[in-house]
Amino acid sequence: MQALVIAAHLIIGLSQSHKPIEATQMAGPTPDAPHVAVIGGWNGVASTAVANFRASGVSLTLIPLANPDASLLVFPPTGVAYRQNPESHYLWRWLDLHGIDLVICVGDGGASLATALQRIPAITSSESDLKLPKSIPRSEAHKEIDRRTARAPREVAEELAKFYGHDFSQPVYINALALIGRLRLGQVDDVRRLAEPYVDGTRDSLAKANATFYAGHLLFAELAARTHASSDAARYTDRVQAAAELASTPSGDEMSDGVFMACPILAAAGHMDRALRHLRYMERLDLRPDGLYRHSPLNDAAWGRGNAFPALGMAWTLEQNEDPEILRSYQSLIATLAKYQDREGMWHQVIDQPGSYAEFSSTAMIADAMIKGVRHKWLDAAYESRVQRAWKALLARIGPEGQLIDVCESTGKQKSAEDYLNRAASNGKDARGGAMALLLATDLGKQ
Repeated sequence: MQALVIAAHLIIGLSQSHKPIEATQMAGPTPDAPHVAVIGGWNGVASTAVANFRASGVSLTLIPLANPDASLLVFPPTGVAYRQNPESHYLWRWLDLHGIDLVICVGDGGASLATALQRIPAITSSESDLKLPKSIPRSEAHKEIDRRTARAPREVAEELAKFYGHDFSQPVYINALALIGRLRLGQVDDVRRLAEPYVDGTRDSLAKANATFYAGHLLFAELAARTHASSDAARYTDRVQAAAELASTPSGDEMSDGVFMACPILAAAGHMDRALRHLRYMERLDLRPDGLYRHSPLNDAAWGRGNAFPALGMAWTLEQNEDPEILRSYQSLIATLAKYQDREGMWHQVIDQPGSYAEFSSTAMIADAMIKGVRHKWLDAAYESRVQRAWKALLARIGPEGQLIDVCESTGKQKSAEDYLNRAASNGKDARGGAMALLLATDLGKQ
């Protein structure tokens, strides 16, 4: 009797007109089976040969319509991902990230991809002659993914700390969070050196008073907690109190980011009443009826970081004080976000649009909010498996020398969902993504 083949459907990207680039996956007989991607539909017409292809002994990903708009594809991709040439960028990055051992480009139009791929062997095939070669060795791309995903959290944290957390010229949250990660690794003296000008009066940490600077003062809260038995604690606490006095409602320019930018520093200063008031204000502005956050009142798009900021902000606040109303809001948001985690473990640039790119920073932030919840028993222990899936997916996207894949650029209020879909996604060093990954790695390293 032939074994039952269980197929899974996924969307690996969007065309320029936002049509889905769909795929079917069929697992191989063992986890180590070669992974083959068979791709057709280069000219806007789905390949029936690809859609119906079956083969034993391998894991298959079938993409019968790689180019729904019949766009001009360029490999390696050019332009800003995924704003320009999105089909090329989606295919190129997806293949590199998912342990593909062989790419078969079927029909006219796939030769440019087959020629451009370097770390994954690729061949071309006609529709009528589609078949597998006899031997499919592990590709260099697959070996690199294996190397990345085998790393322990502490190892990754130490790698990231070489490239992130060395700049506090601006006391904003991105710099502060990376420095907190370094503190957790025991690199205390250098972090205190970078913070010193702001506590000895040489520089004013609030010379530019805005929400990103208020959250940047979380570093001083962390330093105060670590030096509570010394005379330095009062100097750090003074900076925390100064930021909290300015972090009053409304804050964050109506953006859901404001939950993170204000609530944790208010809680660190002991102002839980103001933290709760601020959360209620942000919920009235941005919490949708379905439990996700719009980024701002300009439109209803559930931007990835626009939901990750509230999740992490509430978790951070609850670590200071387990206010029951904030706890209920946190648990509700986390339960809603859990519904949108994809099969790999990622959350996306627009949370409820699976074809949008799997976004690095929001995944790290949501996973960090979840692991805090599990540790403090605010969440059921079952959430830990979600965190581990997210972590493995992120590991594949953390390359050598601090390189990260698909971190959304800095994003203010946008006027439409399309604007969020078109935000640039990095492929290299990124201070924001590095800080969030370092926080998650050090939190996971506590196990």
